[in-house]
Amino acid sequence: MRPRDAWLVGGALGVAGLLALHSAVPNGVGRLGSLLETFLPWLGAAVPVLGFLALLGRSRTGLLACLAPVAVWLWIFGGMWFSSPPAASGLTVVQHNVADDNADPAGTARALLATRAGLIAVEELTPSARPAYQDVLGGSHPHRAVHGTVGLWSAYPLSDVRPVDIRPAGFPESWRRGLRATVSAPDGELAVYVVHLPSVRLGATGLASAARDESAALLASRISDDPAGRLLVVGDLNGTLQDRGLGPLTSRLDAPSTGFAFSWPAGLPVARIDQVLGRGVEVAELSALEETGSDHLPVVGRVLLR
Repeated sequence: MRPRDAWLVGGALGVAGLLALHSAVPNGVGRLGSLLETFLPWLGAAVPVLGFLALLGRSRTGLLACLAPVAVWLWIFGGMWFSSPPAASGLTVVQHNVADDNADPAGTARALLATRAGLIAVEELTPSARPAYQDVLGGSHPHRAVHGTVGLWSAYPLSDVRPVDIRPAGFPESWRRGLRATVSAPDGELAVYVVHLPSVRLGATGLASAARDESAALLASRISDDPAGRLLVVGDLNGTLQDRGLGPLTSRLDAPSTGFAFSWPAGLPVARIDQVLGRGVEVAELSALEETGSDHLPVVGRVLLR
């Protein structure tokens, strides 16, 4: 095998290996495993580059080797890429981190209202911006639950509204980012959690996600103890579904069957950290909307009650 062929084959098999065995990448130093999993779908971008180099070098072996990462990528993400037609019925839910420095909360609220979603969940809701959201959403969504910086506007009656404590150790009592409410939807009742997990930072020492992981574990415990047969978790989880740091939570919930719906950062979205997850319900599709003035994009999901 020519050295050039060996280099291309090694690169292709390396990409395939990282895709297939991402959970084997250690997380002990800098949480490299979680960092890789945050951007895991983008490993597929290496395939066109390797394919171009193989064509340039007239390497049939290199081209054939590119089939390995393509096959693994399709195995992991193919179902999300080849989406099915939108469900004709169900409960529409829109989720948005509206940003605490949003200069146009009324405009953002109008954008969320335009989705005609029955449930509108928001995070980073500041006291000063709350009246703007209420003015726009209150007429069509008269049922509201707010706790700290998270809120839920509903077209359907809410009951059993209560805060959910997902505060990591050492965080102040003023840190309030979780609530639960029972929604009386047309097809039946379901519990809805609106949450905002702690932020994750990328620095010289790697990914700082310990607080986020701790909060996710606390939420997972609340979910596990919740007797509701139908349940939704909606919010900014500050992590993707592949990120093992969210594993205690995501392992208990079903993910959307279609749609990448990259939601962050808004200017050039590369990851979906805003989620709509379910238990006893099916999140049939999830899609991202246009920018609203936040650093996140809204995501809208269609939920089918089983």
